[in-house]
Amino acid sequence: MDLVIRNATLPDGRTGIDIGIDAGRIAVLEEGLAARGAQEIDAEGDLVSPPFVDAHFHMDAVLSYGLPRVNRSGTLLEGIALWGELKPQLTQDALVERAMRYCDWAVARGLLAIRTHVDICDDRLLAVEALLEVRRRVAPYLDLQLVAFPQDGILRSPGAFDNLRRAIAMGVDVVGGIPHFERTMAQGAESVRLLCEFAAEQGLRVDMHCDESDDPLSRHIETLAYETQRLGLQGRVAGSHLTSMHSMDNYYVSKLLPLIAESGVAAIANPLINITLQGRHDTYPKRRGMTRVPELLAAGVDVAFGHDCVLDPWYGMGSGDMLEVAHMGLHVAQMTGLEAMRQCYQAVTETPARILGLEGYGLRPGCHADLVVLDAGSAVEAIRLRAVRRLVLRRGRVVAEGPLARARLILPERPSAVDFRLESRSAHDR
Repeated sequence: MDLVIRNATLPDGRTGIDIGIDAGRIAVLEEGLAARGAQEIDAEGDLVSPPFVDAHFHMDAVLSYGLPRVNRSGTLLEGIALWGELKPQLTQDALVERAMRYCDWAVARGLLAIRTHVDICDDRLLAVEALLEVRRRVAPYLDLQLVAFPQDGILRSPGAFDNLRRAIAMGVDVVGGIPHFERTMAQGAESVRLLCEFAAEQGLRVDMHCDESDDPLSRHIETLAYETQRLGLQGRVAGSHLTSMHSMDNYYVSKLLPLIAESGVAAIANPLINITLQGRHDTYPKRRGMTRVPELLAAGVDVAFGHDCVLDPWYGMGSGDMLEVAHMGLHVAQMTGLEAMRQCYQAVTETPARILGLEGYGLRPGCHADLVVLDAGSAVEAIRLRAVRRLVLRRGRVVAEGPLARARLILPERPSAVDFRLESRSAHDR
């Protein structure tokens, strides 16, 4: 073997597992592996996971916080207006530099696959060109999937559909949309139909910003599910945000959930941003805004979590940590049962990998040896601690490493250090 990782704990709860890696892929997972590796790593019982996957992000806007000014209201609509002001000032070099810097953060966090929406409403398609270049540069260590996103509306913005076609021809991977931002509900539904038909013709996946609103009558997810079934796009379509579902009538949702499940449409919630941007017109009680994650899961719908924004016109926080996203999702959705917490971990690993159609992802023989060793004893503990990534591996090669999370104590008759683990280790164990 090229590499053997010893004594790993896996996200499914198995312990004492050895992982044999050869030619960049997992060759074997078993207890007490007899084969030796040219290199060996002792996981010491820590969690070894497939890498984190961000199913929804905006890399063309990342790290642009404060340009051209700060979003004073903190609202979605001011963020969109700010982005419109910034677009004429964008340069390709600046877009590439900011995106590359964020990709460095992502790798350090064990985030090795990102689906990013890229605005195509600028006729210059500067952001598209920039992110295609970024995708080329990071390909050896990070999977970057691009969505052609008509931020200003595919029908509302003149020339947007032509720009989307051009972006796809240039190599963008996925068809995007934003039906709730069209001028009328009817135009929103029409945009869903047109975009899904285009995706079906081109053999592409679809990922639409859908119903990112507190309006319970914003029901474009219904149209998206219908068009997915009509056009045979099952398993290739995702609805992102779906925040209006938080405000919908329960009877209507009881009909909507089976429709989404039957259509094979996946849901992508963005806990950090949904809790921040939604409910802005409420006094009290104030809506949380995030879509009905436990109910969607119970109906058999794939649900992933996305980061959505980091230091951009919509959100002045973030650092590329998908465990922070899972942590927020767990709390907002009140998913504090043991199995529910594990589902939150899956929502930033296995489920988004499935939605993106990532080849060779997982912890099985034959999968790519893309792995993260975390300073935690389980998936749930990893979320609780937003655990340090001890090691990040891409195709069996270490690409990032981090220090352990330990604090030194100077107290009488108490341990000399703490590591915040449920079963704390003594210093000499390392």
